[in-house]
Amino acid sequence: MPERLRPGVYTERVDASAPGIAVIRTDIAGFVGIAEAGPLHTPVPVQSFRQFQAHFGDFTGQGYLAYCVRAFFENGGQRCWVIRVASRHPTFKAKTAAVTISAAGSPVWRIEAANPGCWGNELSVALQTQRSAQTDLAPEMSRPQFGAVASVTGFRRGSLVRLSQAGAPVQQRVVSAVDAVNKRLYWVNPKPGAGLPYDLPLNGFDPNIKITAESISYRILVNRKGRLLTHFSGLSLVPEHPFYGSDVLAAASYPVSLNGSDRLPAAPAPIVIHELRDDISNIPDLLTVAEGAMLGLAGGTDGLEKLAVSDFIGEPVSPLDSDQVKQHKTRGIEALNLVDEIAVVAVPDIAIQPQPDPVYAPEPHPVIDPCVKCPPPLEPMEVFVPRQGAKELPPRFSDADIFQVQAALIEHCELRCDRVAVLDPPFNTAQNDSLGVGAMLAWRARFDSSYAALYYPWLQVLEPRGNDSLRMIPPSGHVLGQFADIDLRIGVHHAAANHRLGWVQAGSTPVNDGQHEVLNPLGINIIREQLGRGIRIQGARTLSSDPDWRYVNVRRLLLMIRKAIDVATQWAVFEPNDDNTRNKLSMALRSFLTAIWQQGALTGATAEQAYFVKCDRENNPPEQRDKGRLLVHVGVAPSKPFEFVVLRVGRQGNELEITESVLLARAA
Repeated sequence: MPERLRPGVYTERVDASAPGIAVIRTDIAGFVGIAEAGPLHTPVPVQSFRQFQAHFGDFTGQGYLAYCVRAFFENGGQRCWVIRVASRHPTFKAKTAAVTISAAGSPVWRIEAANPGCWGNELSVALQTQRSAQTDLAPEMSRPQFGAVASVTGFRRGSLVRLSQAGAPVQQRVVSAVDAVNKRLYWVNPKPGAGLPYDLPLNGFDPNIKITAESISYRILVNRKGRLLTHFSGLSLVPEHPFYGSDVLAAASYPVSLNGSDRLPAAPAPIVIHELRDDISNIPDLLTVAEGAMLGLAGGTDGLEKLAVSDFIGEPVSPLDSDQVKQHKTRGIEALNLVDEIAVVAVPDIAIQPQPDPVYAPEPHPVIDPCVKCPPPLEPMEVFVPRQGAKELPPRFSDADIFQVQAALIEHCELRCDRVAVLDPPFNTAQNDSLGVGAMLAWRARFDSSYAALYYPWLQVLEPRGNDSLRMIPPSGHVLGQFADIDLRIGVHHAAANHRLGWVQAGSTPVNDGQHEVLNPLGINIIREQLGRGIRIQGARTLSSDPDWRYVNVRRLLLMIRKAIDVATQWAVFEPNDDNTRNKLSMALRSFLTAIWQQGALTGATAEQAYFVKCDRENNPPEQRDKGRLLVHVGVAPSKPFEFVVLRVGRQGNELEITESVLLARAA
């Protein structure tokens, strides 16, 4: 209670009830795969496909990640986390393209692509010197410590100034302070302790001849494939300047959000600047630049040639590991542990079938009749060839490698108990070959977990790279998108099936009724076309042999309930273990379960039939309370989807009778 100093009546609000429990989001997906660009082994939140392109580049034949993320958003997804993988082999790891800028023969700046990859070899930069402000010093009113000028506009603390006088060598100074009232630029700060390392009196000029002062900064033009991509102006060589180049173009930092409230990172700059000067306490020399000359970045590699299973999985991190060791271990699936809000995960690129990106030839000149006066011919389309190194293609992984990664993904979900894995079958099992569905049945036999679901076959989508063809991609992106759409529109308790998929042309192989009858009971969820209804998911089963965990929506509903209760009941820790605390906790749980029962997530005509909550002295005896333990028993009856609807048609006397009955899914 706050201390009261004035006599009177005060009103205070005291809430004896427990904090409410809110339903948490279950639509947020996590993808691990191969991208054209982007930070490596770092989870990045993405809320649209355009944002994905800004951070990770466009579609590429190296991986399926871009295709699956687009399928996710096309089918109703709103937010996902993306992790780009590449090899960390000491020799074959991903490298960043760069170029070095010098001044007076010494390196000053290293301009690098924003992140590793061959895409950086397509960049080129041009430096331009900017004279943002110019004025004359009055020699008769100036002193070695300051210069009296006609105007201080365009000058600020930290400005690099070029000073010139007829017949005298050019000098540089850094403005330590600006006196706008007396119109003075101080080379030596008049306030004790407020100076800069570059404070130096100005000498060596004739006091009878005017001195010209120019504020020097730099503009960087960034081109990609010969076209202007962006530009950055007003960059300074002085670290104390607010537009110091290395600070303005620094590596983008990505937030790791636990609840989705963190602000998403803006589209990163395509380049970053690293300072190369060992001693930055001296007045910097002006950069040696050829105005307008394009400097190509080189040396970028994708790090995919030796991509290994360990790059997709990572290694468990110990609290005793150093930061460097943690960074090395945290990659691929292990990096998913950094984000708590993810509810469904997929690793589509472990089944990659790499293909080179198409190369477009220049358009030929039109055939022109020399006897007819025509306009000048069109210029041929410029074909850009990367300066160094073509795009690397990852290896095709064996079935054993794919199983190892998918098993690690399932283990990741089982250890966290807050997410479900969506598995893609290997490419060879999704083809209509001589084995039929035999290969798929053999693959299914490898798994038994309620934390995973398997979807078949692969899907064909229009190739966005512009060659008017189709490309087969794993189905996980479409499935996660439909998960998100159903969760947002209806709820996690509703099976994500029997809704039309977007951005899909056909399955990789047709599935007939007989094959469907074989695959569905085994927990293989089929994606197939229905006459007049488009392509739909026709299955909602997990890979568990336990009938209680047969359905994906039941597993996901229980995970949501568990996580919501875990997050919202942390207030009870260190509370008195008495009847008051137990009653508050029970009331919060009943309110939460009643709300989801009313939404249709739980079965039962009454709340008592849908759930129970027990937290009293009976299941919290004195010996348990003495150990500091509080036990709450919660039971729920989740709703299960109907899989089989039967219409019975028969004759009774002279009348035709039609009745509709439903085979409960639990009896299937």
